[in-house]
Amino acid sequence: MDYRVLLVEDDERIRQALGLALGDEGFDVVEAGSGEEALHLLDTGVFDVVLLDLMLPGMDGLVVCKALRSRADLRIIIITARTDTSDVIAGLEAGADDYVTKPLVASELAARIRALLRRRRSDLQSAVYRIGDIEIRPDEGVAQRAGADLRLTKTEFRLFAELAVAEGRVVTREQLLRRVWGYDYYGDTRLLDVHISRLRCKVERDPDAPEVVITVRGSGYRVERNP
Repeated sequence: MDYRVLLVEDDERIRQALGLALGDEGFDVVEAGSGEEALHLLDTGVFDVVLLDLMLPGMDGLVVCKALRSRADLRIIIITARTDTSDVIAGLEAGADDYVTKPLVASELAARIRALLRRRRSDLQSAVYRIGDIEIRPDEGVAQRAGADLRLTKTEFRLFAELAVAEGRVVTREQLLRRVWGYDYYGDTRLLDVHISRLRCKVERDPDAPEVVITVRGSGYRVERNP
């Protein structure tokens, strides 16, 4: 099937060139030159993924990212010329699932999009996993505490599901990056660290003193089945 991509980039030359290249890769691309236009398009159409430039005129890219995340449960990839760790983390904390830095190579970006969109339901067991008062059903996409939805994003859910299925065993950083995002990050773990932090904000009683998602130093993470 053709996935619909909302490309938000203020540089017309980059936007048109990238839109054509992604079209050749099989994506249905809709272009927006500003954050305001992107939000309007989201109100009038359905998209699978948003490619969002951080440096936009008018509404800042980080503000747009938060607004997109609050309006729809979709996948967001930040595209940016900024390479500072603080800028990357800010984008992820604003709700992005992934990020790529300019200059962009269309074929590589297409691979990142497909990896993010790829479903791996067959790898998750059809079962109910209980972690304290949290119940997660991977095959149904359900994560609840005492019957109330935890409101996880798709990426947060995938991450929590991978840890839940391991049933207390340690899952390494490399395994999580490969299983949840679909490709290797070659030592760059900022993406994972920020998503673990965001996940803890939703599943922990006190995110600063985690009892559910436990860090195993030098290895990875595990869930505490009886926190």
